[in-house]
Amino acid sequence: MKVLVILGHPRKDSYCHAIAESYIKGAEKAGAQVEYLEVIDLDFEHNVLVASPQNQHREKDILHAQSLIKWADHLVFIYPTWWGNMPAVLKAFIDRVFVPGFAFYEIQADAFQKLLSPRTAQIITTMDTPVIIDRLINGAPSVKSLKIATLKFCGVSPVRKKILSPIKHSDQEQKDTWLEEVFELGKNLENGILTPWEKLMRKVIPWLQAIRLQFYPMTFFAYGIGAYAYRELTSSFNLLVFILGYIVLFLIEVITVFSNDYHDRETDKINQNFSTFSGGSRVLVNGVLTESSIKNSIRNLFIISCVLTVILGFLSTAPFHLVILATTVLFLIAVSYTAPPLKFSYNGWGEVVVGFTHSFAVIICGFIFQGGNIGNPFPWLLGIPLFLSIVPAIIMAGIPDYEADKQTGKGTLAVRMGKSKATGLAIGFVVLSIISVLVLKQIPEIDAAIGDIIYLAIGHAIWLVALLVGFMGKRDKPNRIDGIMAVSLMYILWFALVPFFGLV
Repeated sequence: MKVLVILGHPRKDSYCHAIAESYIKGAEKAGAQVEYLEVIDLDFEHNVLVASPQNQHREKDILHAQSLIKWADHLVFIYPTWWGNMPAVLKAFIDRVFVPGFAFYEIQADAFQKLLSPRTAQIITTMDTPVIIDRLINGAPSVKSLKIATLKFCGVSPVRKKILSPIKHSDQEQKDTWLEEVFELGKNLENGILTPWEKLMRKVIPWLQAIRLQFYPMTFFAYGIGAYAYRELTSSFNLLVFILGYIVLFLIEVITVFSNDYHDRETDKINQNFSTFSGGSRVLVNGVLTESSIKNSIRNLFIISCVLTVILGFLSTAPFHLVILATTVLFLIAVSYTAPPLKFSYNGWGEVVVGFTHSFAVIICGFIFQGGNIGNPFPWLLGIPLFLSIVPAIIMAGIPDYEADKQTGKGTLAVRMGKSKATGLAIGFVVLSIISVLVLKQIPEIDAAIGDIIYLAIGHAIWLVALLVGFMGKRDKPNRIDGIMAVSLMYILWFALVPFFGLV
């Protein structure tokens, strides 16, 4: 392990100096390669004198410090806490060293590339204030500012902390005890920084990011609508089939999301307007996962889903071939959103495909898996408002991706029609979703499933339409429309949650 110890005390004869020496001895005992920086010895302008710190001339010592940080696996900051914060010389060091382009890169207003990942860090600070007082009354500003606002922001994680307090009234015996503790802290590097749990989470979190779990509840509720619609008609419900069927659909959605990330990687690379709602998971763009790992996971998940689908076919009371057919059709249509040869999202059909797979297709699967007949109109009718409510959100999701999609030839409706016309089409679908509900409520079975609470969706529709009209009227349309996306996605819930709980 390569360790950089940074001492932020302005005096050479300080107790912090002794702490640094003790830690270094322990780290070297552990077999680590150690470099040592005393900030007070560095020659650099302490103040940021230009509008953006990365544009200020970087002195020789600043460049040296940056090279050591890049070299290191583990950063150790040792300093006293004065007036609730670090000494001025250490703050100046951070201001000048941790600059954009070195420690992080601003992609857009609320998105940053963390350039110091996967380094770890240790903070050792002394203070006179008792730890409990500093934490509960002061809010631990010294540690928090360095740990959260600086190191974690730049990708350094985990960041350990050790606070030695109170220093002022401690005797030499206590100080010697602390030095021994710090020595052991350095010596423990022989066991590595990460706990087994942290090692596991470093492997798991990128995959959770790739899966994009925020979009899966919609599929679950749509699937539940189909399953409970069958129970409403027959009073029959197979819980094992329900669970296994959803696992199959979950895996299909994961495969689809991974496939989308893989085939959209070129447009995602140049997309500067991504958000939680659009622009992919960015695990490939950020290098968190490799293309080969995504491809291998798609293959493995496909094999697992095939095996589970066969088991599902045997467990379901529906004809075996019908279960296989419904699952296969859903899979092929879903994956073809970006995968060749169909590539629906590249030829103007992507929005309709997403609307279909997350409404009709999933509802019908839930209905068939329980033993229902594909020709029964009840689940199809329940899917109409849901389909019409999903399409506007998918259309508007193409707005932030517009420039990147246009450059790479991805023919979303926003690219093909232009932002204004595509927004007008989204408004049309919102209006149709409300009209469909009012018409379908005339059917007793549908009315019983959605009840009168669905009328509240009219207010939400008016709100959404007003936002869309306002967006259309802007000459310089914003690239980010997070507010509109949030409202449009919440609008879908009326047509997923209300019938789901109405049927349950």
